[in-house]
Amino acid sequence: AGDGDCGHTHARAARAIQEWIRSGPPPTAPDQLLSSLADLLLEKMGGSSGVLYGLFLTAAARSLHNRHDLPAWADAMDAGIKAMQRYGGAEPGDRTMLDSLWAAGQALQALHSPSAELLPVLATAVQSAEVAAEATKQMEAGAGRASYISSAQLLQPDPGAVAVAAVLRAVMEGMKS
Repeated sequence: AGDGDCGHTHARAARAIQEWIRSGPPPTAPDQLLSSLADLLLEKMGGSSGVLYGLFLTAAARSLHNRHDLPAWADAMDAGIKAMQRYGGAEPGDRTMLDSLWAAGQALQALHSPSAELLPVLATAVQSAEVAAEATKQMEAGAGRASYISSAQLLQPDPGAVAVAAVLRAVMEGMKS
């Protein structure tokens, strides 16, 4: 969908992150880590995805400043989503990466429960993102590059939504190990 650059931009981001990690340990404070990732993606990823991830991570980092509790992560996700909506113009249901992020964000609201456990909530969030990504296959594109293409030609799930779900799964798998 769109101009086909989604895979290329995500591969470029992955290589930049690998190089960044090899160059020295990343920041340990969550807000500093997300802020550094935002800067890296804005500089190295390219495309509209790089800008949107940068906006998302910058807002999430601000939300995490001096907070280390589980609800802070749900709030950070909300802040990132709101920043993407404000600057990118997409809404849930527009067949974009926001569909997966929004679904994951809804599931992360469970972190506000006093009995919440991170990994089970994160597993639900990843599953929600994957289901939402698949659901974009049936959506009319209301924003993003796919909105310039006839819906009859959009036969696959939105690549940005699929990529977001894959990134969230990788984060979860990394946290498990």
